[in-house]
Amino acid sequence: MAELSQPGGWLPVVFLALLGISMMVYVVLDGFDLGVGILLRRATDEQKDMMIASIGPFWDANETWLVLGVGILLVAFPEAHGVILGELYLPVAVMLIGLVLRGVAFDFRVKARDEHKAAWNMIFYGGSIVTTVAQGVMIGLYITGFVNGWAQIVFALFTGLALLAAYALLGATWLIMKTDGALQQRAVVWAHRSLLLSALGVAAVSIATPMVSQQIFAKWFSFPNILLLAPVPIITAGLFLMVDQVLRRLPARLEGGSERWCWVPFASTVGIILLAFNGLAYSLFPYLVVDKITIWQAASAPESLKIILIGVAVVLPAIIGYTIFSYKVFWGKARELTYY
Repeated sequence: MAELSQPGGWLPVVFLALLGISMMVYVVLDGFDLGVGILLRRATDEQKDMMIASIGPFWDANETWLVLGVGILLVAFPEAHGVILGELYLPVAVMLIGLVLRGVAFDFRVKARDEHKAAWNMIFYGGSIVTTVAQGVMIGLYITGFVNGWAQIVFALFTGLALLAAYALLGATWLIMKTDGALQQRAVVWAHRSLLLSALGVAAVSIATPMVSQQIFAKWFSFPNILLLAPVPIITAGLFLMVDQVLRRLPARLEGGSERWCWVPFASTVGIILLAFNGLAYSLFPYLVVDKITIWQAASAPESLKIILIGVAVVLPAIIGYTIFSYKVFWGKARELTYY
């Protein structure tokens, strides 16, 4: 470990934190709008319009966090950037194709003639599926250290399916907050159906990560770490149980006109993702590539990092500011999406 009192020691840690925050925020924010896209095929035409309206003011800005994260990886950790994106070239390319399809379909579905609208809806749905599965495969391959064995490939495919369920859960719980009526009731059903596979995905990643490296295993299961870290899986399991119990009771509450607990499933799902993300970050630190490249080995020169940090200090508050502003302005129930 580098000397943290020197710029060459603490600057990579700062940029790792910025990278982690960017990717964590992206997973939460773009996760729910990808989830809405994943659920689109199951809704009626009228409900599809309302689902798109619920993410309309946010979805494009949410992807800014992905751009920021990849940008930080490129300029602050160029060696790791080359290795990671080199190993993940195919799923990254597939993800970008999915994002392009979503972007095109989002605008054209609103402006298209009636006979073309169904096709654009399917393209938006397909783009959401492709993007999510590609991201899940990338997570699986990254966790297993880019080892190209059959077990690792199967695990990566499973993480793709699990992330599909997790994003669907995020999207469904978002719709529970943002919509009402029949769509809101259907969103409760969609959320419940996504819950089990999401839980299995979190469990699989949690179990597989320590198996990849003896160092990671020791960080979790050596004494007294095992006692200090025990609350993480316990709280995560408790949040899954809370979501399950609230979803079981919500239909009756909604029929009675009460929306008091509508925010709980979404907030709990976000909590699960934050715990899982931070657990993974703890497992991997200080490596950017498991057991191969540390943040200090991959980092740019301290002089370069100082200049980059000035730029990030300007850009990051602006992104945070307009993100908060947009969510504040468009908070509340979704209304019909229209173009003039």
